[in-house]
Amino acid sequence: MTVYLILILGLAILLAGGKFLVDGASSIASKLGLSAGLIGLTVVAFGTSAPELLVSVNAALKGTSDISIGNVIGSNIANITLVLGISAVIFPIALNKSVLKLDYFFTLASSILFFILAYNQVISRTEGVVFVILLVVVNLYIFKKLKGTEPEISEEDAELLKKKSSIKAVGLIILGVLGLYFGSDLFVDSAVEISRQFGVSERIIGITVIAIGTSLPELTTSIIAAVNKKTDIAIGNILGSNIMNVLGIIGITALVQPIQVSEQFLHQDFIWMLAATALLLPILKSKLNISRWEGGFLVMFYAVYLFVIL
Repeated sequence: MTVYLILILGLAILLAGGKFLVDGASSIASKLGLSAGLIGLTVVAFGTSAPELLVSVNAALKGTSDISIGNVIGSNIANITLVLGISAVIFPIALNKSVLKLDYFFTLASSILFFILAYNQVISRTEGVVFVILLVVVNLYIFKKLKGTEPEISEEDAELLKKKSSIKAVGLIILGVLGLYFGSDLFVDSAVEISRQFGVSERIIGITVIAIGTSLPELTTSIIAAVNKKTDIAIGNILGSNIMNVLGIIGITALVQPIQVSEQFLHQDFIWMLAATALLLPILKSKLNISRWEGGFLVMFYAVYLFVIL
């Protein structure tokens, strides 16, 4: 029982750490004169992916690469099927054409590249460098294309961030970093312990418990956006997160420690991830929206995936 409480505590500390880091770093960025849009595309985007990053790096350093890979693949599948599906069921998701031209294209391309580079069963440091360089290039390109459009955080929020004291902002950053470090440590250790108790592989724990746990910020953000009928935020949030998961999290993790990729990922989970990503294209192109029944279909896709792997 204790190990489950530690798992929940670790996840709570991890997510709180990510929130503190985003708040503190956004405040500093605002004080330095960064626009609301740039803060949204850089600081906030990185901060919301920080839990996945710390979990993957921590797992790789502990020699549990299956958790590192499973975390990213599982999160990407859950984001496209479970998170988008639930959001669409709450309120149909409207799209604009830039999502297809930018976000979706980069999501699909990064997923295919991930599979190709993982096929020799290792993501090397050199390949990690390639991912990180691509992440920078993609973000610069997207920001250039979106410059002058609606920012990801409001100007009012940016002004509030600017008014926050520097000492408080730095304190939040320190708390965030500490929370991410200790939270990821507790989360990974307890997840590995649970997998051993039940005789379940680290791969299964990585693509289910770890992946869903670290995807909670995206799920929460998307559900709130759907309830408030601001569904354009939901799709951008999900696709942007998937790009960050592959290029940022796998890239940085591989720089720290080369990642071993087991055959089961190549023959099962990668195929499901690519299938879910490809499935999204005809849904997005149909009427430039995701209807409630299509959302339900995406949730069913995730349920079938879980049934097959478990």
